[in-house]
Amino acid sequence: MALVLSRDQVRRIDDLAINNYGVAGIVLMENAGRGAAEIIDRAYGPHGSAFLACGTGNNGGDGFVIARHLHNAAWSVRAMIAGDASKLPPDAATNDRIIQAMSIERIVTADGAAQQDLAKAIHPREVVIDALLGTGFQGRVRTPLAALIDALNAAAKRAMVAVDVPSGLDCDTGKPGGVAIRADLTITFVATKRGFLAEHARPYVGRCEVVDIGVPRELICRITSEVQP
Repeated sequence: MALVLSRDQVRRIDDLAINNYGVAGIVLMENAGRGAAEIIDRAYGPHGSAFLACGTGNNGGDGFVIARHLHNAAWSVRAMIAGDASKLPPDAATNDRIIQAMSIERIVTADGAAQQDLAKAIHPREVVIDALLGTGFQGRVRTPLAALIDALNAAAKRAMVAVDVPSGLDCDTGKPGGVAIRADLTITFVATKRGFLAEHARPYVGRCEVVDIGVPRELICRITSEVQP
């Protein structure tokens, strides 16, 4: 039977892997991004084109790792950071510095109109990779991200790929926070998320693939054996 995790379980697994097992967060991010890039290359490669929409959290950091590995696989890659790059958490900031050193095309803007213009200019051959919001998202998507998500959904593109969870989708309920990315493929980490199983989540999740990011098996067994509310 496929493993399914809640938001709280995801948080606990990440926290315990880092603090109790000593698995560095940047190692988990690397494994996540590299695994996702390999799936994207198999599905839409070789030598494809990608437009990455990255947020200013660790989901964006996963996107930077994906950008690097697709670039190394001879893809044409553009990465947009939707927000203030100075707010990136440490692991994401490290990966941002790497893609800058590699001279991967990188556009940083917190301006909603500029973000929407970039989305409207996406080429039909490009695979759009959504790395804006992660599993921690709850509530309603705020401006300007709501308008950006609408613009990405409407853009002419080859395919939409969501990283871990379609941005704007509550990973526990499978309901959109006003708006949500409508993915053709969702590449999620460690396990399927509880909300993905809901019938109403299907138009947002699309096909789902799971990436093993190197979390100790014993830890996953421990967390999933606990009684959930």
